[in-house]
Amino acid sequence: MPALNRVQLIGRLGKDPEGKFTPTGRQVTHFSLAVSNRWKSKDGEMKEYTEWVNIEAWGRLGEICQEYLKKGSLVFVEGRLKTEKYEDKGETKYYTKVVALSLQFLDKRPADEPVMAVEEDAGEYEA
Repeated sequence: MPALNRVQLIGRLGKDPEGKFTPTGRQVTHFSLAVSNRWKSKDGEMKEYTEWVNIEAWGRLGEICQEYLKKGSLVFVEGRLKTEKYEDKGETKYYTKVVALSLQFLDKRPADEPVMAVEEDAGEYEA
């Protein structure tokens, strides 16, 4: 049976990206993305809900995120879901993040052209 693991999000960064290097020297950058949903309730009142999504970008894509993105930047992220686990006081906990495969800057630039970056190697990476 075929499977598909693909996520597309548009949102704003909640804080500046944080980059680090793995022991093998590969760049990894993390940031949170606020993705909002708006609707009108039955009584005509506008409602909004914001979902916070953790994003991880590797290699050159991570470098680009670290260099050009900042809190409040509007971006389109395409990637795949990845769930990891960790131990907290003897209890196993899980969290899900999006591993970015491509990213497009949606903030207006002087030439009004959006800039797009794509990770060339979208395989598994060490943490």
